[in-house]
Amino acid sequence: MFVKSTFKAAWWLNNPHLQTLYPAFMRTTSRLTVRRERLVTPDGDFLDIDWYGAEDHHQPLVILLHGLTGSSESGYINGLQPVLVSQGLRTVTLNFRGCSGELNHKARCYHSGETEDIQFLYQVLREREPDTAFAAVGFSLGGNVLLKWLGEQGSRVSLFAAIAVSVPLELRHCATKLDKGFSKIYRKSLLSELKEYLNGKQQYLKQLGHEQEANKIEALGDISNIRSFWQYDDQVVAKLHGFKDVHDYYQRSSSRQFLKWIKVPTLVIQAIDDPFMTEAVLPKLDELSSDVQLEVTPGGGHVGFISGAWPLKPVYWLEERIPAFLNHQLARLK
Repeated sequence: MFVKSTFKAAWWLNNPHLQTLYPAFMRTTSRLTVRRERLVTPDGDFLDIDWYGAEDHHQPLVILLHGLTGSSESGYINGLQPVLVSQGLRTVTLNFRGCSGELNHKARCYHSGETEDIQFLYQVLREREPDTAFAAVGFSLGGNVLLKWLGEQGSRVSLFAAIAVSVPLELRHCATKLDKGFSKIYRKSLLSELKEYLNGKQQYLKQLGHEQEANKIEALGDISNIRSFWQYDDQVVAKLHGFKDVHDYYQRSSSRQFLKWIKVPTLVIQAIDDPFMTEAVLPKLDELSSDVQLEVTPGGGHVGFISGAWPLKPVYWLEERIPAFLNHQLARLK
């Protein structure tokens, strides 16, 4: 189902790049007091999850998934959490492998199609709290992971709602878009972080004595000359995570193909002017299951969606829209 959006970009941020960059560089959020928990994964690695809100199993729990190179400290996560908690919803943020501030212990990391870790987290939480109402919210890469996981699981997963924001629904289109115009600035920044992370991780694994894992990264070859996500995903992501090549990775990991199998009430929020993608990523109506709502806005940039009539007094619309959808779906359970 297509949903008409109420979002209107702030006139003083009426540009996709301003919408994208303003919260990243201008927004300050209070450092939240979270409770960190470490989970040992089935393959002997670890996941750090950060809890925020009352330790009350009677309250619904919202699982949060961040984007590429993000973490539980990302502004869009920190900004949303207090709003949810003020409305009686607990949150737990999954830091993807290597994103919690400590490098993980395997060569493998995370990627747009990696759903094993969210499935593992869900199973752990569901075993602990079999009667709790769960929801999930994912941003950017985290949104792609969420939608793919929901489609894979179908009716086997029990959530009262899910929301995915600024999702790279078709990875190949997004990788190509980042090779063009001003979007190359985002590409350069992200790739720089990823390459620095990978180089540091190789040395870290050697220090731990995990030579076999370190050798997997060394076997990737020289990554210093990588200039595009097509190259990075072919040379690094595909090889580290068992894909034949970049085309295989993009085809199998893009979440658009999974939308028709989703059995959880799900809202997908996309901006047409998102500098990380093009309109070509947007699904047609017949690609959506009856449980999926697609809300497309003309403006908003990438995980921006800032409104407000007064300059330097932004209104973060996602922090209104996301709780509204969650509360609407939660009310349907009663």
